[in-house]
Amino acid sequence: VLNNVDYIACEDTRVTRILADKYGFSAKLFDCHKFNEKERSEKIINLLEEGKNVALVSDAGTPGISDPGSVLISSLIERGIKITSLPGACAVTTFLSMIPRKNEEYAFIGFIPRNKKQQIEILNKYRYTNCVFYESPNRLMETLENIKEEYGSNALVAVGRELTKVFEEIKINSVEEIISYFQKNPLKGEIVAMLFAKETSDVSEDELKQKIDDLKEEGFSPKDISRIISKLYGENKNKVSKMVI
Repeated sequence: VLNNVDYIACEDTRVTRILADKYGFSAKLFDCHKFNEKERSEKIINLLEEGKNVALVSDAGTPGISDPGSVLISSLIERGIKITSLPGACAVTTFLSMIPRKNEEYAFIGFIPRNKKQQIEILNKYRYTNCVFYESPNRLMETLENIKEEYGSNALVAVGRELTKVFEEIKINSVEEIISYFQKNPLKGEIVAMLFAKETSDVSEDELKQKIDDLKEEGFSPKDISRIISKLYGENKNKVSKMVI
């Protein structure tokens, strides 16, 4: 396909140039990234309306999946211009194809927020669904510590790095063991991770309320009650805190 289009819109022309030189593509290259995608969309539409064929590529992964592309796709659909996609390397599907799961359901949230509160809010939203996210190697350890603090040291996580590359690595274990591993093996490369879905609690809400009342009668503080119930039954601390209040 890239050998038969007139133009290739690239996230970074320097990266795509390596591919073009290796395979002898004659198409003209121009940049199309997250900072100029709206402007470039108009250029691409004009080229297509002139009868030219244009391909969109990203440096790695797949356009539109945490990469530029969605703005352009919206513009093309509005104009009724035909689009087709060639499936290629994508960290999400590559990662999931190597991870054992009980069902096919998962939530992909792109890059997880940097802020701890926002991280926990979005992870809580999908706590009963396998939650897949991208993260920087510089921030992953902090994110794993946040998961450990919120969901306990036994929370199951998977981390993949440098997928499809020379140093590809997949680790699946408790968050505590994953943290310990990467403390000894410094993180490098592109990261995709998953917090496994929490199993549905066997304890009903009425039973939890009764446990809370029992602990109140014993003189435990609301903070201690939240910590104890969360630890014993694997419930989210924020949820338990609201019940205690």
